[in-house]
Amino acid sequence: MAILREKKEEIVADLIAKFSRSKAAILTDYRGLTVAEISQLRNKMREVESGYHVVKNRLTKLAMEKAGLPVPESLLTGPTAIGFCYEDAVAPTKVLVEFAKESKNLSIKGGLLGGKVITPSEVLALAALPSRETLLAQVIAGMQAPIAGLVNVLKGPMRALIYALQSHARQLEG
Repeated sequence: MAILREKKEEIVADLIAKFSRSKAAILTDYRGLTVAEISQLRNKMREVESGYHVVKNRLTKLAMEKAGLPVPESLLTGPTAIGFCYEDAVAPTKVLVEFAKESKNLSIKGGLLGGKVITPSEVLALAALPSRETLLAQVIAGMQAPIAGLVNVLKGPMRALIYALQSHARQLEG
């Protein structure tokens, strides 16, 4: 009996650490997935530096309470597995949403993002966002555009002077 309690306390402590480390946590219903499919999904999640864990609802609720997170009672019904998004919230969410579309047995219940409960439609919206790298590239491109425009404007008078000198040189030759 004491061993079982210690094991549960260890699981709760591990979940608290995972929630604390995560930028987002996506709760799913994995009913109908085979062990091979869950392993495949876990591997895909590892590729984007995330984790996917089957959890007991009671232990998850306890871990969320201890971590100071809101407890989405409506999401903690039926079989639950959580996708923990450690580095980036978008890439792992995309993996889960795409896997749910392909398998038809995985369903998105909702999740937590920034300490707030999000609905399944908000999870889909999160998955539709561009990746972090794409957003950074867009910001950099936006910052470079005015500089490039300024360089072109500053080159304009120089070009006009060169064209005028070339035209004058042709007239003198002719």
